[in-house]
Amino acid sequence: MDVPDSPTDFPTLLRALKRALKRFGAARLASGGAFGLHLTAGLSLLVAAVAIFAAIAAAMTGGRRITVLDVQLALWFNGHAHAGLTRALWLLTQLHSTPGILVLAALLGACLYARKERYWLLTLSIAIPGGMLLNVLLKYLYMRARPGFAHPIVDLHLDTYSFPSGHTASATVLYGLLAAYFLCRTRRPLARAAIVLAAALMVALVALSRMYLGAHYLSDVLAACAESCAWLAVCLTSVSSLRRRRESRGQSTHHFNDTEAD
Repeated sequence: MDVPDSPTDFPTLLRALKRALKRFGAARLASGGAFGLHLTAGLSLLVAAVAIFAAIAAAMTGGRRITVLDVQLALWFNGHAHAGLTRALWLLTQLHSTPGILVLAALLGACLYARKERYWLLTLSIAIPGGMLLNVLLKYLYMRARPGFAHPIVDLHLDTYSFPSGHTASATVLYGLLAAYFLCRTRRPLARAAIVLAAALMVALVALSRMYLGAHYLSDVLAACAESCAWLAVCLTSVSSLRRRRESRGQSTHHFNDTEAD
């Protein structure tokens, strides 16, 4: 068998590689398919969120400037308490405790079931309990003590670790999932912006309530947001890929049956 002349073959191989990379890139940016744009966006969000979480965790464990800001902000909140604000944020934080989040998730699940949104229901069923478990594992990994005050605003009786914030993490998963659901149902820029802002506002309020009440530092809630964005990216991307693959197989089977009938 003749061996091809490598100098002659190299330009051909280079062109073939270039075409393959172009097809791969086009497939990653295509709106359809099981591994198209949604996968690229999901992986991008996952990588960015993990990088942000890792940076915050490294700064926290390394005693960098953010830990100084943590203490300063915690002391500022503790010294500027207001009775009305305390009551409002206490109610908000109770609503987003583990039982509260589970009740809200159950209500959302009932709505999704009634609307026959089985893939969104599957995502919810994975995202909420999985996110809670991930948060507990991270707490025991870092074992950061809660903020301590001579005169706390409220006595929270907390015996768990501080980093990252569980309330903020669960709120991020819940409202992030809800935002993703509504974003898939509108193309209007103003509506989409309002959805994102509403979800971000709810997460920010929960995070504020945890810092104000003295349950968490700033870095705790920021890390919780990053943690949950990463987890939500995994859940949304995985279930979306599953749905697209099943739909693709269903279309292929339907096409095959039509061909056989002809």
